[in-house]
Amino acid sequence: MDPGADTATTVFTDHRELLFGIVYAMLGTVADTEDVLQETWLSWEARSHGDPIEHPRAYLVRVAVNAALARQDAVRRRRETYIGPWLPEPVPTGPAEADGADRAVRAESVSLALMVVLESLTPAERAVFVLADVFGYGHNEIAAMLGRTPAAVRQTAHRARGHVRARRPKYEVDPAVHRQVTERFMAAVSGGDLDALIALMAPDVVLTCDGGGLAPAAGPRPMHGPQRIAEFLAGRFYRRGEGLTVGFQPVNGSPSALMVRGGAVVGVLMLDLHGEAVTGVYAVTNPEKLTRLH
Repeated sequence: MDPGADTATTVFTDHRELLFGIVYAMLGTVADTEDVLQETWLSWEARSHGDPIEHPRAYLVRVAVNAALARQDAVRRRRETYIGPWLPEPVPTGPAEADGADRAVRAESVSLALMVVLESLTPAERAVFVLADVFGYGHNEIAAMLGRTPAAVRQTAHRARGHVRARRPKYEVDPAVHRQVTERFMAAVSGGDLDALIALMAPDVVLTCDGGGLAPAAGPRPMHGPQRIAEFLAGRFYRRGEGLTVGFQPVNGSPSALMVRGGAVVGVLMLDLHGEAVTGVYAVTNPEKLTRLH
C-alpha cells in the first residue's frame, strides 16, 4: 500500500468528526453533509500526492466550508418545494453512539432550536456564526477560509450574532431539568392530561411539526398557544398511540422523546425551554429524516 495514501486516510479520519459537525451545522441534512465530506476527501486525497500540507486541519476545514457554501443554494431550492414546515434532520448524540458524526455533533452541541434560527441567516452569516460561535475559530482564520478580510468577517459575525440573539435569547438549561420536563411532558401527552400539559407550556409556546408530506403533521404552518397544542398532541396520541412506545435519548445535544412502533422510530419530539417552561416544541415525523435514530 502507498504509505502516502495510508497517511492521507488517517489524517482525514482524524478530522472527520470536526468536518461533519461544521458542515451539518451549515446545511442541516445528513445526506448533504456526507456528500460534502466525500468532496472534501477527494480534494484532500488528490492534494496529498503533492508536497506535504503544513496545516492539514486548516486545509480540510477550508475545503469543507467552501463546498458546503457551494451546496447551500441547491439545499435551499429543495426546501422551497418542501411540504409543510421544514426542520433540520435530527442526529442522535447519546453517549452510547459510536459513529464519529454523532460524537462531533454531541461535542459541539448545536440544538435543533438554534439550527432553526440559523436557517434564517444568509449563507455567509451562517458560515461565520458556525465557525466563530460554535467551533471557536478566530476572525483571521475564518477570513483565510472564506477569502474575505478580517474586518468583513468581524462585521458579518456581529450581524449574525445580533440576528441570533433577537430570535433566540441564550438561556442556560440544566440537562437534568430538561430531561425531567421532557418526561413529564410526554407523560401528560400519553395520559391525555391536558391540564398538566398546558401547565408545562409558556403562553407563547409554538409547535413546529415536520412530516414532509410523508407522515402526519400539525398542519402547513407552526401551531401557537398551549391549549391548541395540548389538544392536538393528546388527541393525536390517543388516535394513533396503539402499539406506540416512548423512549428517551439525546438528539442534537438535547433530551428528546422517541416514538417507536414495530421496532422503528416513527417520530421524535424535542422541547425548547426557558427555565422550566416549554417555549418551543419540535416534532419530526418525516420517515426520511428518522433513519439515523434507533
